[in-house]
Amino acid sequence: MRMMSAPRITLLLVTFAVVSVPLTVQAGGLSDRLQQGVANLLTSPPEDHRVQVETLVPGSRRLTESYGEDPLQALDVYLPPHATDAPILVMVHGGGWKEGDKGEPHVVVNKLKRWLPQGFIVISVNTRLLPQAMAYEQAEDLAKAMKWIQGHARNWGGRSDKIILMGHSSGGHLVALLSSKPSMVGKPWAGTVALDTAALHIPSKMRKSHLPFYDAAFGSDPGYWTKASPMNQWTAKAVPMMLVCSSKRPDKPCSEAQEFQKQAAHAGREMIVSPQNLSHAEINDTLGESNAYTGAVETFIMRQLAGR
Repeated sequence: MRMMSAPRITLLLVTFAVVSVPLTVQAGGLSDRLQQGVANLLTSPPEDHRVQVETLVPGSRRLTESYGEDPLQALDVYLPPHATDAPILVMVHGGGWKEGDKGEPHVVVNKLKRWLPQGFIVISVNTRLLPQAMAYEQAEDLAKAMKWIQGHARNWGGRSDKIILMGHSSGGHLVALLSSKPSMVGKPWAGTVALDTAALHIPSKMRKSHLPFYDAAFGSDPGYWTKASPMNQWTAKAVPMMLVCSSKRPDKPCSEAQEFQKQAAHAGREMIVSPQNLSHAEINDTLGESNAYTGAVETFIMRQLAGR
């Protein structure tokens, strides 16, 4: 979710207080002006919260590149000092397919602190969002970004065959879909980590009670649901996946992940499911800190990179 600055939050709180006062005591159109101010804030471009990587890991730097014509078809490339044959970690933010940004600190800070010093190139990707692009079209943007990254990896001292794809929440859905159907990219990559997505079997999700934003992301066409569903698109040629899930969530994403794991096992393929006693936000925010959870993810990453 897009982070708001303290002034924005303050104005929102003041507005909610004012508009709750009876109209007879609201003088001079103050309520109208405040409500218009909130509308302007909520529709204005996101503030620049991009991380100053040089202060996190001395000698590192950030490049911002475009992989398409739309302004949102862009990515930040974080380079470690003296990268040579470097593995690449590609991160996709969450936000319900409708918001979020590649430069938000909770998306990248702990991952940069963890993996830049180990010599990884870390890339954070934006795609088009709702209402401009529905979920499958966002996955197509990500596929385009992956092709672009593979084609440019050598320019940064990276290895196109040593890419790990990672995404949180709706970004977890996008990376799981691409990994289930790597032909969308063409050239496969080393492995994928999906962080707490509850959108693995879309037809099942859409036929049950669900939050309204799923309708915006997936529409009403069952054919589209199937096309955009990782479990429906999965084949034995899929990229190896680790599915991290919150055991605290009432919608039980771990149950869905375990069903996906069984599907892979029936085809003779291993898929790792890692339930964590963390909230949905904590699964993203704390990855990269020194804890057992980060260690488990890192073990998967290193195993997928070994021998390449």
